[in-house]
Amino acid sequence: MSYADAVATPVDPPTAGQAAAPLGRGTLGRQLVIRVTALVALAAILLSAATALATRQLLLNQINDQLDGVSTRAQRADPRGQGPRLQLLAPGQPAGSLAAALTNDGSTSVGQVLDDDGNAPDLPADVLEAIGTLPVGTGKQSVQLVGLGHYRVVGRSVNIVVNGEIVPGRAYWGLSLNEMDHTLFELIGLELVLTLLAMAGAVLAARAVVLRSLRPLNRVAATAQQVSQLPLDRGEVALAVRVPEADADPTSEVGRVGQALNHMLNNVEDALEARQASETKVRRFVADASHELRNPLAAIRGYAELTRRSRSEMPADAAYAMSRVESEAERMSRLVEDLLLLARLDSGPAIEVEPADVTEIVINAVSDARVAGPEHTWMLSLPEEPVLALGDRHRLHQVVANLLANARTHTPSGTRVETAIELREGQAVIRVTDNGPGIPSDIRDNVFERFTRADTSRVRAEGATSGTSTGLGLAIVAAVVEAHQGRVTVSSVSGRTEFSVWLPLAAGPGPVEPTAPLEPDEPVEPVHSAEPAVPVPPVPTGPHPFSRG
Repeated sequence: MSYADAVATPVDPPTAGQAAAPLGRGTLGRQLVIRVTALVALAAILLSAATALATRQLLLNQINDQLDGVSTRAQRADPRGQGPRLQLLAPGQPAGSLAAALTNDGSTSVGQVLDDDGNAPDLPADVLEAIGTLPVGTGKQSVQLVGLGHYRVVGRSVNIVVNGEIVPGRAYWGLSLNEMDHTLFELIGLELVLTLLAMAGAVLAARAVVLRSLRPLNRVAATAQQVSQLPLDRGEVALAVRVPEADADPTSEVGRVGQALNHMLNNVEDALEARQASETKVRRFVADASHELRNPLAAIRGYAELTRRSRSEMPADAAYAMSRVESEAERMSRLVEDLLLLARLDSGPAIEVEPADVTEIVINAVSDARVAGPEHTWMLSLPEEPVLALGDRHRLHQVVANLLANARTHTPSGTRVETAIELREGQAVIRVTDNGPGIPSDIRDNVFERFTRADTSRVRAEGATSGTSTGLGLAIVAAVVEAHQGRVTVSSVSGRTEFSVWLPLAAGPGPVEPTAPLEPDEPVEPVHSAEPAVPVPPVPTGPHPFSRG
């Protein structure tokens, strides 16, 4: 059964993310609509204000002309220039017209206002007093009269006949501005309504125009966003996404952007193809070289092992040299095997998988690690029920063994190493935690890269041969887990380093029991139990096939 056949749950293809709304917050379309509407509102307000001011000035000029006519006709009614006699207002004046005459010494004052019926009642005394305070000969003035409203008034020096005597005084004539004010108020209200309608129309029109104009730019942005979501870091990448020809017309600004994006994508595609070709050549070379080196290395190891029988008869330096040849040949063989395994994993083989008992795999790997590193404290945290994951049990054993070997090799004696199995987010999680010195921050992000070593910080176990670590153990872990559609993570601070392996489940386990330390002389029995490990016959000593770093 292949891995693709084993995983029955469909997986949705990755999406390019949620595209921003065309007029969402911070978008160019929203800013354009707001600015166009603001410009239209500003133009409408300025135009309305100018219209209102011009209308007021026109109406005021008309009233000024009428006021000149009223004062002129009143003066012409007295051909001798002796001022008003029986009436202050000449016949035919508009309703609301007023006139007042006051002597300079204040002894006599009289005033009249023309009502809508044509009558001319006298002005109240307080109104006469207010009018009398106005200067004469300074032109027309706008005043607010109590009980009468807003008036336009003009004053002139005249001679007034009082009891048959001519006395110097002042005469005032005025026309009501109430009708003009009412007209201006209605005009401003109408302009306000028209301004609001213009702003609403500007919003609708600008929105339609902006949306239509930005459609090509949105399509170009969608193409760029789709490309940004493609995994370009490794493997063969097909960049089939391009900006449509209609949006790559160089005659427009958006078209030039689309054309440039297409050129960039073509260059990126060529670069990715060249990178893939180079990586393929390197992988093929590594695989071929590793394969060809296996036989010579096996022969060297064989001949070196043959000399063991007669090393006692050799000189001391020759015997030591042969032992080093044998040791380095063994190390070289491990390196070749690791390189060959990584080359096979890089080629993307279909891993044959089946439900594998992760609990048993972890128990066996920890038992082997306890034998290889008795100076460490090994702890387990297991579920009550077996945890089944989809995978190759031998490769998964190698993953756990490499993580344990890494902790054993790069931590001092007495370090506590805890291995636990948990359920998180519907996946089986294998955690390997130690309280060693931690991984340096400068290499933590690259710890799963090939030939990465943390020897500068994580102390090597006492007695570990220098150079026995190939620097490929964690790279193999990452490659194997990735081939199982899983992931591996690491977090490390001083005093705590944790590796977590996430694998797809084949069946769900029960709850996790608390951790229990392994006794130094009690290997772990590969059974599923929440109780502490029970004694079994001693495990034979010697190197374990999955205990390499």
